[in-house]
Amino acid sequence: MPPTDFDAIVVGSGMTGGWAAKELTELGLRTLVLEAGRPITPEQDYVEHKPSWEMPFRGLGDRRATASRQPIQSHSVSFDEMSHVFWTDDVDNPYSTPADRPFSWFRARQVGGKSIIWGRQVYRMSDLDFEANLREGIAVDWPIRYKDIAPWYDHVERFIGVSGQKEGLAQLPDGEFLPPMALNCAEQHVRQRMQERFGRDRVLTIGRVANLTAPHNGRAPCHYCGPCHRGCITRSYFSSVNATLPAARATGRLTLRPFSIVKRLVYDSKKNRVTGVRIIDAQTKQEREYTARVVFLCASALESARILLNSGLANSSGQVGRNIMDHIKWGGAGGQFDGWTDRRVIGERPNGIYVPRSLHAPGIGRAFKARLSQLGPWTMSFAGFGEMLPREENRATLHPTLVDAWGIPSLHIDCRWSDNELAIHRDMSVTAAELLEAAGATHIEPSTRGPSTPGGTNHEMGTARMGRDPKTSVLNSWNQTWDVPNLFVTDGAAMTSSSCQNPSLTYMALTARACRYAVDQLKRREL
Repeated sequence: MPPTDFDAIVVGSGMTGGWAAKELTELGLRTLVLEAGRPITPEQDYVEHKPSWEMPFRGLGDRRATASRQPIQSHSVSFDEMSHVFWTDDVDNPYSTPADRPFSWFRARQVGGKSIIWGRQVYRMSDLDFEANLREGIAVDWPIRYKDIAPWYDHVERFIGVSGQKEGLAQLPDGEFLPPMALNCAEQHVRQRMQERFGRDRVLTIGRVANLTAPHNGRAPCHYCGPCHRGCITRSYFSSVNATLPAARATGRLTLRPFSIVKRLVYDSKKNRVTGVRIIDAQTKQEREYTARVVFLCASALESARILLNSGLANSSGQVGRNIMDHIKWGGAGGQFDGWTDRRVIGERPNGIYVPRSLHAPGIGRAFKARLSQLGPWTMSFAGFGEMLPREENRATLHPTLVDAWGIPSLHIDCRWSDNELAIHRDMSVTAAELLEAAGATHIEPSTRGPSTPGGTNHEMGTARMGRDPKTSVLNSWNQTWDVPNLFVTDGAAMTSSSCQNPSLTYMALTARACRYAVDQLKRREL
């Protein structure tokens, strides 16, 4: 019989679950990782080098199957015929929303989770972000400041490998970087013109991305093939499959169990401790129970909230499921730059804002095809991410009747943009056009596209927030639930505010920090 008792259980094997597995096993704990989806073998499952003409539907996918089984997931910008297998089946995993308030919940159920298909942009939050709620009287204050998490940002960056350029900006702290990817000539020009016009108030820099530009921890540098959302056979970008799970496995203390749907947490009311996790085998539908001294929820912001709600735990504040946040997007502008004759690039840099051609060629038939074969002038576009404020009315609750394929109650998600987010969206296009004008662009076209649907940026967070008071928050400063001392939540659910940066680096740093604290508490017999 396989073992059923462990020192620690981690729910989820993605961005934060992989980090929890690595840290806990390296700190000496026998750790079980429960993953709802299938196992992944990079050599078999990654398809980034398979050309579209070798696919049955030439890269476009089976539209009938997509409409039937993945009508929500297919709206992700990373969804295509090659990557669709990394996205969740919407029929087996339903949720509901009000008819007039859609929410795009993009999910990935396999070992590695969304770390296989993420955008890999990694930015530190600063005290401008950690102090914003307190300064502006919004929601609750973060219980930590930049100095508390800075060493853990270092720790994560040194392991995953982040390429980037140090800029010395207070609002965007520098990190532990590998050599940056190069700006192209248009980007260099815009950077210079922006510096001349705005000084250090507005700076263009290369993206800070978890793609390697040099050999790092046994992984090869990126070779610029392009479609990172289909996997990476050379392990050149960070995912838990590529990096943290192998590190955990190397300790000999990791047990990874795929096809494990968490039904609920098991709780001992006399000891006020979770004693384990009850799961349903996704293939056999048989139930099993695993026990541990400490449990980490790393299933994603909404899924972790769902587990807490279905377990009836850690919600004395009434905040579980509330304060859903995402980033609003689609505002921006594009423009054209004349005069440069170098219109070819080698490879496909997995980073940045470069758009090398125009799609507005006139004509029809043979003349149109001939024109398309000629490269047009350089163009560039800016697109913005805007912060969403935490509001209690943006929340997820358990649906009274809707269940998933395993009979577990599903979520009802009620979330909308406020006037503040919509104002940010409008300002994105104004500011982007201003930057392009300052850089000397012509044919500037501000975006007229409406805002993204909440959830559409794939940065859902905030459903079990950290705080300073158990009456208004779910977690303390160590991602430990106020109500149940040996239960931790370290994924996006923990976020107290959203800032405007991509959040994954912060999730990973919070996870590593919480793991060290949990192990220290176990050693002191305080959990």
